[in-house]
Amino acid sequence: MSGLDPAELTAKLVRCASVTPINDGALEVLEEVLGTAGFDCTRVDRGGVCNLFARWGKKGNHKSFGFNGHTDVVPIGDEADWSVLPFGAEVKDGIMYGRGTTDMKSGVAAFVAAAVDFVGDTLADGSIVLAITGDEEGDAVDGTTALLDYMAENGERMDVCLVGEPTCPETMGDMIKIGRRGSMNAHFKVTGKQGHAAYPHRANNPLPAMMRLMDRLASHELDQGSDHFDPSTLAVVTVDTGNKATNVIPAQCRGAVNIRFNDHHSGDGLSDWLRSEADKIAAEFGVQVDVQIKISGESFITPPGALSDLISGAVEAETGVKPELSTTGGTSDARFVKAHCPVVEFGLVGQSMHQVDEHVRVEHIHQLKSIYARVLRDYFT
Repeated sequence: MSGLDPAELTAKLVRCASVTPINDGALEVLEEVLGTAGFDCTRVDRGGVCNLFARWGKKGNHKSFGFNGHTDVVPIGDEADWSVLPFGAEVKDGIMYGRGTTDMKSGVAAFVAAAVDFVGDTLADGSIVLAITGDEEGDAVDGTTALLDYMAENGERMDVCLVGEPTCPETMGDMIKIGRRGSMNAHFKVTGKQGHAAYPHRANNPLPAMMRLMDRLASHELDQGSDHFDPSTLAVVTVDTGNKATNVIPAQCRGAVNIRFNDHHSGDGLSDWLRSEADKIAAEFGVQVDVQIKISGESFITPPGALSDLISGAVEAETGVKPELSTTGGTSDARFVKAHCPVVEFGLVGQSMHQVDEHVRVEHIHQLKSIYARVLRDYFT
């Protein structure tokens, strides 16, 4: 495909060391490219986070196709473990290396390149909206949510939205995400009574209470899955006392669990269950159990239909692969977009994301641009 080179644009973005919440010029690179192509660009920075809203076409036009992505990346870890410069965008044997090459600067570059070429060649009756954040890998409080707030306040809209996260587990085109599981973390603090380990009857050890609580939670079957989701999962992620003395029964113990839940549950419903189990343990062991819960997002599903058919058709036409419609994996900013409009996710093979020597095949960047270009053509025609 001719036109704007998505691999060159990817390299420019990768060379911006935009570790959350630092921007390091990444959004300015996009502003220049999009602005030159006739997109109206607006910075929607909030809470120290840099975000970009860009629209081609008139506000309120008949059809509006949206794209959501992020230019922030996770930390590199120990640079000595990398075989290349983490932000060098070095290409070896057709593979580009660097933090963000997979997650997800290539996805952003591919859509920008497809959109720029599309608006230069087409007189479509509609608009294209890009909502690009610098806060997807962080707390996600002032990123895509800030962009959606801006849109609501200024009469901007997307009729449908494509999120460009890497979605393919093995080969290019093998999976589209039509929903995501909900995610939540629960932190427990069990307080008993400190004492000498030789006289346990004079203390109230919080550890047996915590272990019983963790066992009950981990042993409980949340569900057996639903039409579009795998069974919900609960993982015990830490149990800790900070106690280094073997002759002391500690006064407190802390533990935490992470739950990934499907559409059989809500965050509030699971929160009630967690607190109920904690109350039972408190009464059974005569300890105090404090619970702190953070819900990162609720489960959601965009039912198979026009939008998933549009993306699937473009993927199969360009790759020869019929993608699976899935809800697996972690969370993404689609969990915010779903309240605004129907949303699906499609992007690269994600095997190296967040890893040392993160990389992407250059041919896959061009292939992704071709898929996105076909999506735009099919949507507007």
